[in-house]
Amino acid sequence: MKQPNALKRPDVELTADVKSRVLRFEKVPETEMRFPGYPEDETVSGTERKNLPGEVEEGVTYRDSRIRLRSAARLGGDASALGKDGSRDRATQA
Repeated sequence: MKQPNALKRPDVELTADVKSRVLRFEKVPETEMRFPGYPEDETVSGTERKNLPGEVEEGVTYRDSRIRLRSAARLGGDASALGKDGSRDRATQA
């Protein structure tokens, strides 16, 4: 996976910052990050964590934790693949 800051000037970017005083997982969550769409799109995502490991453990209490998620994408393709409204319509791609 590319580093989250490796994609300069993305077309789309989402950043979320979550902080907690006390956080406990009764069950380890199953997480997944997917970027459905077009194979020519360039995407990156990653997290920065404070007082929270990459994989949390059941029954462990984490204090003063923080996680920051960044997902970014540069949309591929050329202008001829765009629809009238500027979006990429699957019918246009055929």
